[in-house]
Amino acid sequence: MSTDTDDTDTTETDDASDGSNDSGGHCSTPDSDGEVAEEIAIVSFERKWETAREIEAELGDRYESIDLVEYHGEVFAERWGEYDCFVGLMASGIAMRKTAPLLDDKWDDPAIVVVDEELTWAIPITGGHHGANQVAHDLSRLGAVPAMTTASEAAGKQGVESKAKALDTHVVNGDSTVATNLAVLNDELGPVARLDGPRAVLVGDDVTVLRRNAEEGVVLGTGTVSGVDADQVVDAWEQALADLDLTVDDVDFVATGTRKEGEEGLYEAAESIGAGVVLFEKETLERFEGPSPSRSKELIGWPGIAEASAIAGGREHDLAREKERFDDAVTVAVGR
Repeated sequence: MSTDTDDTDTTETDDASDGSNDSGGHCSTPDSDGEVAEEIAIVSFERKWETAREIEAELGDRYESIDLVEYHGEVFAERWGEYDCFVGLMASGIAMRKTAPLLDDKWDDPAIVVVDEELTWAIPITGGHHGANQVAHDLSRLGAVPAMTTASEAAGKQGVESKAKALDTHVVNGDSTVATNLAVLNDELGPVARLDGPRAVLVGDDVTVLRRNAEEGVVLGTGTVSGVDADQVVDAWEQALADLDLTVDDVDFVATGTRKEGEEGLYEAAESIGAGVVLFEKETLERFEGPSPSRSKELIGWPGIAEASAIAGGREHDLAREKERFDDAVTVAVGR
């Protein structure tokens, strides 16, 4: 995603924002409609109960609750509205026939994912951008291939709903996403403008409005060595924040450079603290170069990623803490 704040352009990814590696956007992250897909029901035939329990054991620490519900003909109708996402351990045809009459509005309906008993495929049926894609991605931890069919993910691009997740925002006007996601597919969306008020804004039907879910927090500008371990990253963040009397709960999002896209340890660390990852283009980082000298500019032509991304990501482009290197693996700066 791109944002434009005082001519600031950014690219964000959340847990598989580019279709490859979801950065912090599994279902503990607020969904694009402001809801949180945390209450999951695994609906299974009794004969598949062992597999259902395997799923529960693997994903249990990633959601507020996971209930195992035995399948019968009216189970979806009886439980509709009780859960954010149904995982159907059954043939997709069964789930489709039983839930189709219940569907009303994609912004309100629960997400539905089906998975086979051998855990080969995890297929989002409805609510791909509202929890199903994230649950399917989590099921890949058990070996299932997440079969994403939403257009932006299928094209390897980040849809508006996924963009919203990375910045902990929600879509105010859901109908607009048809036009804006089409623009994403055609590479025509351009940067997102962040407007600070008070002010009044008049928008058309093809303008998606994102509203923050929480008060402004701090930005963790982060650079890492290749192959960094997630625990190293989290430890570095905690030490940097402690100097400011802050914790990971005060983090708005993690910021880095596009050259760190796909760095697993960084994405896993962001996911563990419930934060999205924002990737800044080189040109943006050059406009917000930090005060501390950096060898990366001399060696590879990039400004220091930690400070530049922390400054670029901050609301007023202020640096709350200059960069520091931890464990010879992680460099952290904090932006306000």
